[in-house]
Amino acid sequence: MEGWSWQKFLVRRRHILIERDEDHSDTLIILQHPPVYTLGTSSSEKYLNFDIQNSPYDIYRTERGGEVTYHGLDSGHSLPEIYVCIYTQKDLELVMYPILNLRYHKMDLHWYLRSLEEVIIRVLLSTFSVKASRLEGFTGVWVGNHKVAAIGIRVSKWVTYHGLALNVTADLAPFRHIVPCGIRDREVGNLKELLGTTEDANLMDVAHKSLIEEFSEVFQLSLDYRLISELDLPEGRS
Repeated sequence: MEGWSWQKFLVRRRHILIERDEDHSDTLIILQHPPVYTLGTSSSEKYLNFDIQNSPYDIYRTERGGEVTYHGLDSGHSLPEIYVCIYTQKDLELVMYPILNLRYHKMDLHWYLRSLEEVIIRVLLSTFSVKASRLEGFTGVWVGNHKVAAIGIRVSKWVTYHGLALNVTADLAPFRHIVPCGIRDREVGNLKELLGTTEDANLMDVAHKSLIEEFSEVFQLSLDYRLISELDLPEGRS
């Protein structure tokens, strides 16, 4: 997956800049994945409701925390252009991969996870008047019994990667082939169904804009948009 390669490349580059005392900005990658199941470092295959040799979609084991989840294009949408937001200190199942140096924020992983949850909670309430919450003992964001956002991170020398995924108009059928995040007694939901709307395109645009605004506010960052094609990032799979 190119998004995975980009993240690792940016993390390595930031490590070099930190050593040179030239690291001055954070990065946020916003994208959609083609249909794929991802597992964390210690994910158990018991949460797959299929033979791993005969998977409905590609499977990748990544460095993030957490159990299995699904990422894919939202129903009726093609893969949009991928944007990178370059932050200085101050499109879509929407997937956000923050490449942050926590030395500039707070060197506390629990704080970072709760802050990512806070971004989603603010988006749902301020933009869609949907009251979401955390679930004690778990990472992610729920509306009632439905998990609408999954979070899985990796941190290397206090530089973060991987991140969060918000189900906006996501096709929920592929989740039935797994036990999402290893939680058997909770369901996965999307914003479209919660709102009872059919306006996919407008909903995606509004959610995208709100996510960026709330991310900037929670982490106290100003931003500068770049197309992925404008950056010197590697091509191909990780």
